Amino acid sequence: MIISRSPLRISLGGGGTDLPSYYNNHNGFLIAAAIDKYVYINIHRRFMDGYLLKYSHMEEAMTVDEIQHPILRECLRYIEGLPRNLEITSMADIPAGTGLGSSSSFTTAVLKALHHCRRNLVQPQQLAEEACHIELDFLKEPIGKQDQYIAAFGGITCFEFKRDEPVKAYPLRVSEETLFNLEDNLLLFFTGYSRSASAILKEQNDKSKQQDKKMIDNLHFVKELGYRCKEALESADLIEFGRLMDVHWQNKKKRSGSMSNGDIDRWYDTAMQNGAVGGKLIGAGGGGFLMFYAADKVRLRRAMRDIGLREVRFRFDFEGTKIVADD
Repeated sequence: MIISRSPLRISLGGGGTDLPSYYNNHNGFLIAAAIDKYVYINIHRRFMDGYLLKYSHMEEAMTVDEIQHPILRECLRYIEGLPRNLEITSMADIPAGTGLGSSSSFTTAVLKALHHCRRNLVQPQQLAEEACHIELDFLKEPIGKQDQYIAAFGGITCFEFKRDEPVKAYPLRVSEETLFNLEDNLLLFFTGYSRSASAILKEQNDKSKQQDKKMIDNLHFVKELGYRCKEALESADLIEFGRLMDVHWQNKKKRSGSMSNGDIDRWYDTAMQNGAVGGKLIGAGGGGFLMFYAADKVRLRRAMRDIGLREVRFRFDFEGTKIVADD
């Protein structure tokens, strides 16, 4: 039995500039952080031929081509020489469709486990690029490369995206004290909405391909905010970082009418009136988690609890996608 795990992520600045439709023409930059909420993949050999797959559904297939789950099918096609009698089970700490990059964490965890099954040594850069290859090239998802890379690398990591060049990844240079303060004062609250990011990302992707001026200008500003967030974090100015989160959110809402809704706006306003310096909706938009940097976390927690939002506490993950069991 092989068990892999892959962390989920939060975006700290520059999100949205990792789509090829933008960075192929303008270069992209963002900061992402892996958190200690995970997707787990369990693989073991069956006594009979065929594949038994357990995720939100259960399916059994005699051949890879018969598999309905697109990511599992393409990952099994991609890794050569695998046994033909595998049972694959997935579990997750957080539901899918909540903006924390679960699909790409799933992909990196599956690839890591399948490579381990073949005794292949795979480094984070290769793992991330293979996951991007599966999702962007094979499955044609209108997504970026942030989620696959932060899942593979872990940590609080800066990424640079350029046409026809490997993604450059390097750690954010923050002090230990800043790291602890960031962990203590970044608060995540579940909105209760789950959604597919595809529609919102497709709108951004299509407009970027068409070089829509409003969309490109919006993403230029987001990239600038990413660099400003980096400067604020590395200089330990966390109040400024929180303020930049608010600027980012107000700008992000302009990308799509589906980005927010009345409930999310009301909850956000309540947080800003009760101890939050700034915040944003994590992920493509439309639902999932609201994240705030708190100047008064006790007051903020009380206010969010009073309006019915559930907090999910977290710490950062610095290990990335890894094998946690091999029996």
